[in-house]
Amino acid sequence: MKKFFLLAVALVSVMLTGCNTVAGIGKDTAAAGHAIENAAQK
Repeated sequence: MKKFFLLAVALVSVMLTGCNTVAGIGKDTAAAGHAIENAAQK
């Protein structure tokens, strides 16, 4: 659970620093969702 929380925090921080437009936010959110799904499946 701690790894999941750290992963989520890291993804949110990357999302907030890396997206400049609304389209970028959507793409980053989708990528974060896929990463969380993949982590949950492992």
